[in-house]
Amino acid sequence: MRKNSLKNTRINGEVQKVLADVIRGEIKDPRISSLTSVVAVEVSPDLKTCKAWISVLGDEKAQEDTLAGLKSAEGFIKNKVAKAINLRNTPEITFIMDQSIAYGVSMSQKIDEVTKI
Repeated sequence: MRKNSLKNTRINGEVQKVLADVIRGEIKDPRISSLTSVVAVEVSPDLKTCKAWISVLGDEKAQEDTLAGLKSAEGFIKNKVAKAINLRNTPEITFIMDQSIAYGVSMSQKIDEVTKI
Protein backbone atom coordinates (compact mmCIF):
# COMPACT_ATOMS: atom_id res chain seq x y z
CA MET A 1 0.00 0.00 0.00
CA ARG A 2 1.42 3.36 -1.02
CA LYS A 3 1.72 6.06 1.61
CA ASN A 4 -0.94 8.34 0.11
CA SER A 5 -3.23 5.70 -1.32
CA LEU A 6 -6.98 6.10 -1.15
CA LYS A 7 -7.24 3.27 1.37
CA ASN A 8 -4.65 4.88 3.67
CA THR A 9 -6.42 8.25 3.41
CA ARG A 10 -9.71 6.62 4.44
CA ILE A 11 -8.07 4.83 7.35
CA ASN A 12 -6.51 8.12 8.51
CA GLY A 13 -9.93 9.78 8.47
CA GLU A 14 -11.63 6.95 10.35
CA VAL A 15 -8.92 6.80 13.03
CA GLN A 16 -9.08 10.59 13.44
CA LYS A 17 -12.86 10.45 13.91
CA VAL A 18 -12.67 7.63 16.47
CA LEU A 19 -9.83 9.34 18.38
CA ALA A 20 -11.79 12.58 18.55
CA ASP A 21 -14.88 10.77 19.85
CA VAL A 22 -12.91 8.81 22.45
CA ILE A 23 -10.99 11.86 23.70
CA ARG A 24 -14.12 14.01 23.83
CA GLY A 25 -16.52 11.58 25.44
CA GLU A 26 -15.01 8.45 26.93
CA ILE A 27 -11.81 9.39 28.78
CA LYS A 28 -12.47 10.49 32.35
CA ASP A 29 -8.91 11.69 33.14
CA PRO A 30 -9.09 15.19 34.71
CA ARG A 31 -5.70 16.10 33.21
CA ILE A 32 -7.12 16.02 29.69
CA SER A 33 -8.55 19.40 28.74
CA SER A 34 -12.10 19.55 27.42
CA LEU A 35 -10.79 21.85 24.68
CA THR A 36 -8.68 19.16 23.00
CA SER A 37 -9.02 18.47 19.29
CA VAL A 38 -7.41 15.96 16.96
CA VAL A 39 -5.93 18.02 14.13
CA ALA A 40 -4.47 15.28 11.94
CA VAL A 41 -3.73 11.56 11.97
CA GLU A 42 -1.15 9.67 9.94
CA VAL A 43 -1.27 5.87 10.02
CA SER A 44 1.74 4.12 8.53
CA PRO A 45 1.09 1.99 5.42
CA ASP A 46 1.79 -1.23 7.37
CA LEU A 47 -0.77 -0.21 10.05
CA LYS A 48 1.79 -0.63 12.85
CA THR A 49 2.15 2.98 14.01
CA CYS A 50 -0.02 6.06 14.11
CA LYS A 51 0.91 9.69 14.73
CA ALA A 52 -1.90 11.84 16.06
CA TRP A 53 -1.44 15.61 16.17
CA ILE A 54 -3.54 17.21 18.87
CA SER A 55 -4.26 20.82 19.70
CA VAL A 56 -5.19 22.09 23.15
CA LEU A 57 -6.67 25.51 23.75
CA GLY A 58 -5.02 26.84 26.89
CA ASP A 59 -1.69 27.59 28.49
CA GLU A 60 1.48 25.47 28.48
CA LYS A 61 0.49 23.61 31.65
CA ALA A 62 -2.85 22.55 30.15
CA GLN A 63 -1.05 21.27 27.05
CA GLU A 64 1.51 19.31 29.07
CA ASP A 65 -1.16 17.83 31.35
CA THR A 66 -3.31 16.81 28.38
CA LEU A 67 -0.35 15.16 26.64
CA ALA A 68 0.54 13.28 29.85
CA GLY A 69 -3.07 12.17 30.30
CA LEU A 70 -3.29 10.92 26.72
CA LYS A 71 -0.01 9.04 27.02
CA SER A 72 -1.27 7.28 30.16
CA ALA A 73 -4.54 6.36 28.41
CA GLU A 74 -2.89 4.97 25.24
CA GLY A 75 -3.93 1.38 26.02
CA PHE A 76 -7.57 2.35 26.58
CA ILE A 77 -7.60 4.45 23.41
CA LYS A 78 -5.99 1.67 21.35
CA ASN A 79 -8.64 -0.76 22.63
CA LYS A 80 -11.45 1.61 21.62
CA VAL A 81 -9.91 2.12 18.16
CA ALA A 82 -9.59 -1.66 17.71
CA LYS A 83 -13.26 -2.16 18.59
CA ALA A 84 -14.47 0.69 16.36
CA ILE A 85 -12.36 -0.03 13.27
CA ASN A 86 -11.78 -3.53 11.97
CA LEU A 87 -8.13 -3.47 10.88
CA ARG A 88 -5.64 -6.30 10.50
CA ASN A 89 -3.33 -4.55 13.00
CA THR A 90 -4.28 -1.90 15.52
CA PRO A 91 -1.63 0.81 15.34
CA GLU A 92 0.45 2.03 18.28
CA ILE A 93 -0.65 5.65 18.77
CA THR A 94 1.84 8.44 19.40
CA PHE A 95 0.41 11.82 20.41
CA ILE A 96 2.19 14.95 19.17
CA MET A 97 1.33 18.49 20.27
CA ASP A 98 0.36 20.64 17.27
CA GLN A 99 1.35 24.28 17.63
CA SER A 100 0.08 25.46 14.24
CA ILE A 101 -3.12 27.07 15.58
CA ALA A 102 -1.24 29.05 18.25
CA TYR A 103 1.35 30.03 15.64
CA GLY A 104 -1.39 31.25 13.29
CA VAL A 105 -3.00 33.33 16.04
CA SER A 106 0.34 34.93 16.98
CA MET A 107 1.12 35.71 13.32
CA SER A 108 -2.34 37.26 12.89
CA GLN A 109 -1.73 39.47 15.92
CA LYS A 110 1.64 40.54 14.55
CA ILE A 111 0.09 41.40 11.19
CA ASP A 112 -2.60 43.47 12.96
CA GLU A 113 0.09 45.34 14.90
CA VAL A 114 2.01 46.16 11.71
CA THR A 115 -1.07 47.34 9.83
CA LYS A 116 -2.03 49.75 12.65
CA ILE A 117 1.16 51.75 12.09
